[in-house]
Amino acid sequence: MKTITFNELRKIKDSLPDGSMHRIADELGMSVETVRNFFGGSNFDQGSSVGLHLEPGPDGGIVMLDDTTVLEKALEILKESQPEETAEETQE
Repeated sequence: MKTITFNELRKIKDSLPDGSMHRIADELGMSVETVRNFFGGSNFDQGSSVGLHLEPGPDGGIVMLDDTTVLEKALEILKESQPEETAEETQE
């Protein structure tokens, strides 16, 4: 189990490049709505629950993740996208 603040989780989501929710869903074999639910969404008609537990508190509260697979994939995508952004900034 991993613990993270809700604001940290949302920051990761907001930092992902366009199309990342679909990519994560495709690569992990789950619906896009399930991936969105992982990052704090609540569409359980179209997506499923993802084993995250929220507790109120500072920084949006604490999120306890039973399974970190979606988070790990998101961090992998962020890592891939960072060198490109750095190279683009250098060229400007």
